[in-house]
Amino acid sequence: MIINGFVIVVLLTYLIMLAAFFVPHIRRIHMPVMISIIIFDLCVPFYLFLNGDWGVRLIESGDILSFGVWMHFGMVLTLYILYAVQVHSAIQILKGNKGVKEDHRGQAKAILGLRAFVILTGVSLIDPELPGSGTATVEP
Repeated sequence: MIINGFVIVVLLTYLIMLAAFFVPHIRRIHMPVMISIIIFDLCVPFYLFLNGDWGVRLIESGDILSFGVWMHFGMVLTLYILYAVQVHSAIQILKGNKGVKEDHRGQAKAILGLRAFVILTGVSLIDPELPGSGTATVEP
């Protein structure tokens, strides 16, 4: 199995997000954690762009035409859209509209599920043969 330092960070943020999901009544914990992870997820593409040779990977090796890359890209876009809807419903809750709480919780469940798939597809796209990928092999 390939373990990348960045993958470990992403998995830790997922676990923290999962923990914060179960304490929505403690807003001092729930809101800063969720906001921080949303911002982290929005910054991930910039980090990956700055730390990878994407011209070689996507264009020269032809990965841009692969189903896995497009599936991952589609899920990331869907995750970002869900984040926008989630933030909107959170603002409505803070304004006193209690009717959107169930919607907000349903969106949160969708985000947790989708984010797990985004992480899985992202890990499946790691190429251990690329120089500078920062990967190490770990035996289970």
